Amino acid sequence: MADTTNPFLTPSPLPYQLPPFAEIRDEHYRPAFDRGFQEQLAEVQAIADSPDEPTFENTMLALERSGQVLQRVAEVFFNKSSSDSTDFTNALEEEIAPLLSAHQDAIRLNPALYARIQRLHERRHDLGLDPEGVYLIERYFTEFTLAGAGLDDEQKERLRDYNQRLSTLTTRFEKNLLADTNELAVVFDSADELDGLGEGELSAAAEAARERGLDGKYVVTLVLPTGHPWLANLTDRRSRERIMAASRSRGIRGGEHDNRDLVLEITRLRAERARLLGFDTHAAFVTADETARTPEAVADMLGRLAPPAARNARAEQAALQQQLGDGEMVESWDWAKLTDAVRQATYDVDFAAMRPYFEAERVLRDGVFYAATKLYGITFEERPDLVAYHPEARVFEVRNEDGTGLGLYILDLYTRDSKRGGAWMNPLISQSELLDYPTVVVNNLNVPKPAAGEPTLLTYDETNTLFHEFGHALHGLFARVTYPKFAGTNVFRDFVEFPSQVNEMWMLWPEVVANYAVHHETGERMPQDLIDKLHASESFNEGFATSEYLAAALLDQAWHRITADDTVTDVAAFEAEALAAVGLDNPAVPPRYASTYFAHTFSGGYDAGYYSYIWSEVLDADTVEWFKENGGLTRANGDRFRDRLLGVGGSKDPLEAYRDFRGRDAVIEPLLKRRGLDS
Repeated sequence: MADTTNPFLTPSPLPYQLPPFAEIRDEHYRPAFDRGFQEQLAEVQAIADSPDEPTFENTMLALERSGQVLQRVAEVFFNKSSSDSTDFTNALEEEIAPLLSAHQDAIRLNPALYARIQRLHERRHDLGLDPEGVYLIERYFTEFTLAGAGLDDEQKERLRDYNQRLSTLTTRFEKNLLADTNELAVVFDSADELDGLGEGELSAAAEAARERGLDGKYVVTLVLPTGHPWLANLTDRRSRERIMAASRSRGIRGGEHDNRDLVLEITRLRAERARLLGFDTHAAFVTADETARTPEAVADMLGRLAPPAARNARAEQAALQQQLGDGEMVESWDWAKLTDAVRQATYDVDFAAMRPYFEAERVLRDGVFYAATKLYGITFEERPDLVAYHPEARVFEVRNEDGTGLGLYILDLYTRDSKRGGAWMNPLISQSELLDYPTVVVNNLNVPKPAAGEPTLLTYDETNTLFHEFGHALHGLFARVTYPKFAGTNVFRDFVEFPSQVNEMWMLWPEVVANYAVHHETGERMPQDLIDKLHASESFNEGFATSEYLAAALLDQAWHRITADDTVTDVAAFEAEALAAVGLDNPAVPPRYASTYFAHTFSGGYDAGYYSYIWSEVLDADTVEWFKENGGLTRANGDRFRDRLLGVGGSKDPLEAYRDFRGRDAVIEPLLKRRGLDS
């Protein structure tokens, strides 16, 4: 008899099929995963075993309809495990990761299924399909081929072993990082040690201490990148050094949360798997199915940017050294603080003075939502009657200008020990016409939560991050596709950051910033001269910002350009050599992520793909120029961007979609100008 009490086994009756979080309990996950695995394998085997000639309907559409129970439970579970983890979710994720890997291999390595897809691919232009249908066949054929569907049985068995071991190791890396990040939160005995922080920041530090049973003390929790946003304000150099030291020691302290051996094993296994699949390196394997196509193309672009970025960073460092004076050298923990001082002296820009104008609710409603309404005509209504997965996660209904429903948007703003670091977007329900699915997307940030009654004042970077992540959410909300494979942000990885980076432009767009940047106490709008100074200083410190990013991107490439014949035994030595080789071995400018806490590449799906951010930024900078040339924040511009780029999801080649929008390929010059690399 079917289990009618498990909420994952049938579509949710709630609006937009929002998962019924009030009914979901821990004991529902594993049975739903088991049922999902079983059902999809049976569905796929029925396709593979069919005696009928393969057709688009009995093969491609049948594949697209398969696995709906698994999809429902997986989206909810992996959202919870990243945003509100528990001992239960941690343990279950370690169990599920290799099972999910084996399940995916059972589908992609099925020889009879691959043969059917191959036959359809050979005659795809003769089937009377529209372009999206043809592209669906092409994507399946390419993905199955790259996944090893053409290997012999012995090779497939080795591949399955690699995939399962890697899924286990990357899951362990993520859990180690979260645990070590929590353990390394820095405890301060008095507010004097945190001089320079505002009331909201001190309140957040006191609240973090209280939650740990350390009443009367202050706790600074770590963020995912190497640098911490509070380093720019702290006057006590020793306090800054303690925070930086804690951040940089993640995963290298020995003991159960040390990630060094995992880094070595993950990269070795990826290199061996790449060779099995016919590639020299993991980077070659990954980029073969991205817009970059080859690691050489990536290296060419990063190599073009690294020398001027390093040169600019050294010039910036010299200016900071003058600020610090004789007797001390500029260290990594000094950079943000000294930069703030130089920025104030040179441009009269004080980021700390901006925080009272960035009250979170106003930023959200009168900034992020306002810009989206102006551009796309969409509106937002909070739905407190709809329960999300955590009390702090808020649900908003999004509607088109004509009143039709677009989807649900969930915002989970605050940091907590159960949430992994960073900021991200992920779907809970992904639209497709074939399955008649709506859209539900989630944005997660890690803003420190102040004490009850205190306002949430965002930093400049946190405000920018909210606009960025909402760009991903819009991509997920706007995509209107026929097939689930193309839903939402299911695009090439080195394209996926493009829409989110474009959305950052509206943060300081005159009409938008005038609408939301209001002092939370006085009600006064942010002075125009302050905004003008911000614009004047846009390329300031870009040497540092570009260098720390490129150092991480090049480190990611270095790890994934090793071959199966290479032997690496020392993580620190490998890092040092890789950074020295590209001239980014400046101790005062550490990589944005070091290997042992580089979640993007060792647990976050950006392996050999962290270059994607700046690769996408070429398109972003070129698009910003287009908006400026065509009137900026207008419905006509928004509709064009929505219809020709965001709305197509993954249903066509992204560079083809870009050419359709822009009228030509992107050029790199706007990016070089933006980052001060054009001289």
